[in-house]
Amino acid sequence: MTKALEDLLKMEPEEILKYNERPTADQIRAKQQIYYEDVEEGMELPKYIYHPTPTHLFRWSAAIENFHRIHYDLDFGMNHDRNPSILVHGSWKQSAVPQYIKDWTAPNGWPWKARFEHRAMLVPGDVLILWGKVTGKSEKSQMGLIELEIGMVTHDGVESMPGSATVVLPLKNGPPIPYPFVPPTD
Repeated sequence: MTKALEDLLKMEPEEILKYNERPTADQIRAKQQIYYEDVEEGMELPKYIYHPTPTHLFRWSAAIENFHRIHYDLDFGMNHDRNPSILVHGSWKQSAVPQYIKDWTAPNGWPWKARFEHRAMLVPGDVLILWGKVTGKSEKSQMGLIELEIGMVTHDGVESMPGSATVVLPLKNGPPIPYPFVPPTD
């Protein structure tokens, strides 16, 4: 099932949807821990694939009480603000990243830091691929720190959200990651 990001971007949008690696709640609850020693530089994380619809965007607007019309009123978005369509919320993208890195580090790892930029307008009909790649690893305070490059790319190859993250994974023979998490000091 796993496909490299570059291979997904060669596919038609409908085909990309078949390769969603986003786990169900039951899969998260039963997930086996990935340890620091299991991770190699260059390793790709699972790809979460989204296909937002106007209904998704309306529901998100209502849930977070963001009633800016560019997210649900097509006529307003296109004619008043001159957008290509209604727009996917930046706050939705901001919520997808923590979930993504939390799911990958679960059950006993810790998503420590993330940063990313909003660089493109996303609209219903876009197929969005949330991706990550290991760029470095180190040990500190008996914890495994993993550096990630992350992003959300559209089916036509536009990187809409480049960024990075640092997560903490337990060592196979090390102590548990403290809860609440205390960043390493050495």
